[in-house]
Amino acid sequence: MGKIGPIMMIAVSATLWGIIAIFVRKLALLGFTSMEIVTLRVVTAVLLLGIIGITKYPGQMKIRFVDSKYFIGTGIFSIVLFNWCYFTAINQMSLSFAVILLYTAPTFVVVLSYLFLKENMDSRKIISVIGTLIGCALIVGVSFNDSPTINLVGILTGLGAGFGYALYTIFGKFALVKYRPFTVTFYTFLVAAVTLLLFTDLIEKRSMLVSGEVIIYGVSLGLFPTVIAYLLYTKGLEKMESSKASIIATVEPVAATLLSVFLYKENFGMLQFVGTVIILLSVILINLPKQPIELIKTGLQHK
Repeated sequence: MGKIGPIMMIAVSATLWGIIAIFVRKLALLGFTSMEIVTLRVVTAVLLLGIIGITKYPGQMKIRFVDSKYFIGTGIFSIVLFNWCYFTAINQMSLSFAVILLYTAPTFVVVLSYLFLKENMDSRKIISVIGTLIGCALIVGVSFNDSPTINLVGILTGLGAGFGYALYTIFGKFALVKYRPFTVTFYTFLVAAVTLLLFTDLIEKRSMLVSGEVIIYGVSLGLFPTVIAYLLYTKGLEKMESSKASIIATVEPVAATLLSVFLYKENFGMLQFVGTVIILLSVILINLPKQPIELIKTGLQHK
């Protein structure tokens, strides 16, 4: 697969996450709340993954009960916590600030990877994290006029969204030591689906769930930015440092911005362009090979 394979998997998964607005906006218009859409997403994903697992990967459907802690981590503390915090933050402050706080995730991953996975904390990672934060801020067009909407609950839940978003990468890395990417993805969404069904009223809307449009957009939501995206991300994560994967995944707001421009005809100004360039440069920086730099240093030492 080489070094480029995992990078492409992470980038493609982030791009698929970036197009999620297509399905979410349509389902919202059809009468579903934000958390009902999340529940629909994870339940559909579990059903699709279950079919795939039974037919193609039956040997990967088994886990040891003692290892369920990993999937409680990825399913509840990541998927459920991230979505609950994110939607709460959106209701407490402007969308721009909520998005910025969500994309503190790479910072959390770099720190947590250093503490728990013993990954190196070098200058390139730090510069890349700062670059992605600045790039995201420019892309969503944060305005100082939004500052009155900032409040403590919004800040804490926004940071909670970033922390929850980061935890998938950390718990997922531990789970990948024992299990294949498919197993990790399936049990993540199984735990998340069971948890969300207990706390939402989606089942009461069963008459809406059988309509043609809901089935098309619901299945598409569960397939493209969920099953395929998380399988690719988890597979890429298997071959890559957690901190690098989280930084590469910040191409998601780039993809979302391009989607908003070409599909929804939303504005794309100079700030968004500069932000996009900064994020892409940060992703390139984190993936530059170290060998050429080391060779130059070695050559200078020999001289």
